[in-house]
Amino acid sequence: MSRPATFTVRPVRSEDFDDLRENYYRLYEERVEDATIGITLFASRPTLEDEVAWFERSFRKVSEGDSVFVVADRDGHAVGNCVIERAGATSESEQAHVGELGILVRKELRGHGIGSALLERALADARSKFEVVYLSVFSTNDRARRLYERFGFSVCGRLPRAVKRGDRYFDEDQMALVFPRSPTPEGANR
Repeated sequence: MSRPATFTVRPVRSEDFDDLRENYYRLYEERVEDATIGITLFASRPTLEDEVAWFERSFRKVSEGDSVFVVADRDGHAVGNCVIERAGATSESEQAHVGELGILVRKELRGHGIGSALLERALADARSKFEVVYLSVFSTNDRARRLYERFGFSVCGRLPRAVKRGDRYFDEDQMALVFPRSPTPEGANR
């Protein structure tokens, strides 16, 4: 029996890049082993330069207030992450109140509460930035769907054949969490 994972959840740091890149790259190996892994990937693994650009862009969005980005730290290494990024291009967009969630936990550490802890922290931080958070999940990924439902997400649609992996198709469920709004004072614009 494996020992429970001990970890902390904290904001992303610049020195997390190598761990985050490695975690992401491992998904491509996992996809070869099991085509049903419940995360959408590029057809081929992104280059190091692509990953550097993604990380710099993500880090900038955090500093500009357009994103929440937390990591699970185990023994000084990022072993999972959760990002909630503004759906609108800028804070002036009509979708600025909407965040899109992505989450990743290293395969060998799934099932140890890391995903729950990442979601709890990211959603707590997101409440001050967004009114709605949405995500996409493979319709066959019951474990992830149950996790999201525990945090208040509900299915709001299904995109058939959303992912094509080789000659197989996978549907994706769209799930959303609407944060309760503060009461509007009487007479104020609604």
